[in-house]
Amino acid sequence: MWFRNARVFRFTKPFDITPEELEEKLAADAFKPCGPQETTRHGWVSPLGMNSEMLVHSAGGYHLVALRKEEKLLPGPVVKELVDEKAEVIEQEQGRKLRKKEKDELKEEVMLEMLPRAFSRNRRSYAYLAPADGVLVVDAGSAKQAEDLASALRQSLGSLPVRPPALEQAPAFTFTGWLNESIDLPGAIELGTECELKDPSEDGGVVRCKGLDLRADEIQNHLEAGMQVTKLSLTWDENVSFVLDEEFGIRRLKFGETLQEKLDEVDSDDAAAKFDAAFSLMTLELARLIPGLLEALGGEDRSAIVED
Repeated sequence: MWFRNARVFRFTKPFDITPEELEEKLAADAFKPCGPQETTRHGWVSPLGMNSEMLVHSAGGYHLVALRKEEKLLPGPVVKELVDEKAEVIEQEQGRKLRKKEKDELKEEVMLEMLPRAFSRNRRSYAYLAPADGVLVVDAGSAKQAEDLASALRQSLGSLPVRPPALEQAPAFTFTGWLNESIDLPGAIELGTECELKDPSEDGGVVRCKGLDLRADEIQNHLEAGMQVTKLSLTWDENVSFVLDEEFGIRRLKFGETLQEKLDEVDSDDAAAKFDAAFSLMTLELARLIPGLLEALGGEDRSAIVED
């Protein structure tokens, strides 16, 4: 159980929930497949997959949950072809052209006819609640996907006081300072070989660099021209590598050999035990990484957070 991405939400006031309470809340919104006339549906499933019916996997005070989303796939060209065929028949019978509103209604009828035979696409999104750390962490590659899961969790719980962390200064300012050496790079952080540079002007361009020395002259020339660094590949504590963006989105997480070696030491052929060990190792590592990154980026504005 290794997350590939990490979108962080900060609890804005003290929050705690037991695994049993969380299980009960999620059970009311457990996943059910789409009905014949539904295009999409989501609900909670077991993070352990088919091997478990439990909707919450807890270890060390961290509660892992999984949201499944089913979408019916209706190919646009196929829908259009059927709509055009039906419209042509009606137009010939009535001797007139159909209005746009009539074609839109015809399209809805066609889609309803096709839905029972449509293919389904299923996606699972994972997240864990860390009440003691004051964060919700979602394995999502985009802010929208993360917000969708947080919204589903809020709906199931009735209340979920979270928001993305508010930083004292813009990450792009810090990233740029690290590369042009106007800001000291923290000792626990090592630069990677990828970055994204943006011209802050309204019609400014974007430069994406990969496999380069980020302190090389060609990159420094872009910085001197006023471009800002909006994404940066980094390694934390020689053990976790990732790409960090200007929204504090952590993508392409890769956990190092040290954690894998610890996982290999788990003497068990039990898949659930291996899953539990990997989850525990990952959450403990992210519990170090997230506050470390927030501090490295200039600190978090906690003025809107209600402390204990």
